[in-house]
Amino acid sequence: MHISNKCSIAVHCLIFINEFGSERKVTSELLSMSTGCNPVTIRNIISALKKDGIIDVKSGTGGAALSASLEEIDLYRICMAVDPKAIDNMMGVHSNPSAFCPIGRKIKPVLSRTYSKIQGDLIESMKKINMEQILREYRSQKDRQ
Repeated sequence: MHISNKCSIAVHCLIFINEFGSERKVTSELLSMSTGCNPVTIRNIISALKKDGIIDVKSGTGGAALSASLEEIDLYRICMAVDPKAIDNMMGVHSNPSAFCPIGRKIKPVLSRTYSKIQGDLIESMKKINMEQILREYRSQKDRQ
């Protein structure tokens, strides 16, 4: 299973915005340096987070700030904001099973139900993890250095 790295990049950006946004103007260039990602990728992620109401970006001068509480920002919300098809694309059934094979004729509905259950469980798990918890983990790691 694989979830797009856009979600991880978005979480990285949100931590950065939360930790440093009050001290300095957080721009896509600054986030690009922190994440090691192309500034265009960062701008697309920032745009998606803004559209979802997770962050606010000042017009003209730039600079991002959280516009939702840490408790309201869960992993599922972040993931859907930056990559709406991530969960659906995570698991797929091969597209051309043989119609002449008894297994090939039934494999799509069998796996579709199974994968749907796994995706539902994943979504519920992602909804239980919010940015407040992630920031606590970040800070505990930071304190260990």
